[in-house]
Amino acid sequence: MNVALPEAAPLSPDRLRLTEIFLSLQGESRSIGWPTVFVRLTGCPLRCQYCDTAYAFHGGQWWDVDGILAEVARHGARHVCVTGGEPLAQKRCIGLLERLCDAGYEVSLETSGALDIGEVDPRVSRVLDIKTPGSAEVARNLWSNIALLTPHDQVKFVICSREDYDWARGIVEEHRLTDRCDVMFSPSFSQIRPRELADWIIADHLPVRFQLQLHKILWDDEPGR
Repeated sequence: MNVALPEAAPLSPDRLRLTEIFLSLQGESRSIGWPTVFVRLTGCPLRCQYCDTAYAFHGGQWWDVDGILAEVARHGARHVCVTGGEPLAQKRCIGLLERLCDAGYEVSLETSGALDIGEVDPRVSRVLDIKTPGSAEVARNLWSNIALLTPHDQVKFVICSREDYDWARGIVEEHRLTDRCDVMFSPSFSQIRPRELADWIIADHLPVRFQLQLHKILWDDEPGR
């Protein structure tokens, strides 16, 4: 369950604005199914039309990094996912990621791909969400991020239509993404039938990983899960 967020000291030099911290199962990406502590930062400069965490756009409460680490440790999980919103919109996210890695966690970062990932600690698995035309935010993709990807990272495409699929397939081929890292295709919830996307991937022998959002199957869109 997610917890009430206490206010950090008002003059703390390393504080971040958080929407929630909670323990759940990782619902997507390479570590799907693992018990994971999610640290959801507040704020996002994008407005994807399918966003399921719009409640994280505003509000939140201030935490200092020591307080975040203490709350993460309380849950007793090995995996930690820093997400949003867009976590990199808060500059101190970089320091938080480093501290989590130093503490021995398996750390992943869910980022829109609209902001530079170059300063993220290399121990972090960066899950880069490349925005398709159907997201309504394709113009925000920062293509220079692709050259920074390593086998430790992951790329995700949320597919809203056949047009999105064809576009994403072209991006995978143009940038040789499957030679760089794991690539995942997900159907946009309620916009495309999962079987359709699976059939397209199989028909094209596309070397990408099909995935569904496990947390939506189990808990729908309930916040904090």
